[in-house]
Amino acid sequence: MNNNTFKEINESFTIKEAIDEAKRCLNCKNPSCKKGCPIENDIPGFIHQLSMGNMGDAMAIINEKSNLPAICGRVCPHEKQCQGHCVLYAKGKGIQIGKLERFIADFDTDMNLIRERLPQKTRGKVAVIGSGPAGLTVAGDLARQGFNVTIFEGQSEPGGVLMYGIPEYRLPKEVVNKEIKKIEALGVNFIMNCLVGQQITIDDMFDQGYDAIFIGTGTALPKSLDVPGGTLRGIIQSSYLLHMASIYSQNIVPRDMVPINEGEKVGIIGCGNVAMDAARTAVRMGAGSVTIIYHRTEADMPAIQSEYQEAVKEGVQFLWQTSTIEFLGNEEGKVRAIRATTPDGEKEFPFDRILLAIGSRPANRIVSTTTGIEVDDAGYVIVKDRPYGMTTRRGVFAGGDVVHRPHTVVLAMKAAKEVAAGIAQYVDAVKLLEA
Repeated sequence: MNNNTFKEINESFTIKEAIDEAKRCLNCKNPSCKKGCPIENDIPGFIHQLSMGNMGDAMAIINEKSNLPAICGRVCPHEKQCQGHCVLYAKGKGIQIGKLERFIADFDTDMNLIRERLPQKTRGKVAVIGSGPAGLTVAGDLARQGFNVTIFEGQSEPGGVLMYGIPEYRLPKEVVNKEIKKIEALGVNFIMNCLVGQQITIDDMFDQGYDAIFIGTGTALPKSLDVPGGTLRGIIQSSYLLHMASIYSQNIVPRDMVPINEGEKVGIIGCGNVAMDAARTAVRMGAGSVTIIYHRTEADMPAIQSEYQEAVKEGVQFLWQTSTIEFLGNEEGKVRAIRATTPDGEKEFPFDRILLAIGSRPANRIVSTTTGIEVDDAGYVIVKDRPYGMTTRRGVFAGGDVVHRPHTVVLAMKAAKEVAAGIAQYVDAVKLLEA
């Protein structure tokens, strides 16, 4: 096995293919594709520019709404959003919007086209905690509007879930790095290896002169299944597998650090996109068999249809309407099977390793070291509508998964864009009162 196992699956368009695909767009008077996009990208606008070969104009239109087009073009659930709303989609001929967005963004990066003119960073000073989709979106939006923005990130590399939570074959890390370089080019500063709540607190940031602070830390703590046998060896979090496989594919750690042995029977509990990513990663790491265990039906699964179909194609099996009630171990204290309820009664299913993909929740490291930020019973940060995204502490905002529960990349971006507008309004108002 080598790291080519994680090579990106979906090939990009050539220039001719992209322009030919763009020419198929009907340029609808009331574009339903735009309504299907959570951030309301001007899809017909950038596709029309692409159809004429105007790459720079197409990129400028995308930049009005999105800071991460090369990423969204790869990992958005297009069939549920823009593409699925295309009037041609029902006939099986929908415009491949995601692939076009990705083409334009990649072309812009590869050709190093002239960047937009940026205002002086004199409008205010904003700290952003976390460099996942929400943090990068807030930073990019505010930097474009003349704010001096610094991102504080606990890891050694920026990107958050984009870097460590989405497999290389779906989202190459090189693409993430290039998108982050574009955010940096907007004048955003990055402070790495800085765990807010330990090395620095929100109070410290205000003392350093920041006018507003945005918390975009996502949901770092995975949930566990509360059934007997949950502490047996061999039961691990899918997020841990994805993280280790990600850094293995970048040649940072050796193969034996990835917690899947060749030939193992792997069971995955959960049926969202993380479960699909974990299953397809386990296949690539040489698992003997991979089975997803889900307590509802195929129609109820939260995973997007294309990811499910790819998993089936790669040999992943599914146990529907199956609820785990106990993990069973061997004499050495390692998991050997699950006991589950099925439509046919209780059954045992043998597995060498179990991966949990049943969701995650926010860590309380930041909230616990700061006064005045209220959270709900599950630990999610409570925010206001005016100014949008502000927490119960003045000047501190939050957005993305830490507020809205885990969602897709583009939904985190949508929420973050609204919060960025709230931050701008707040800082402007404070400056006006101080003048």
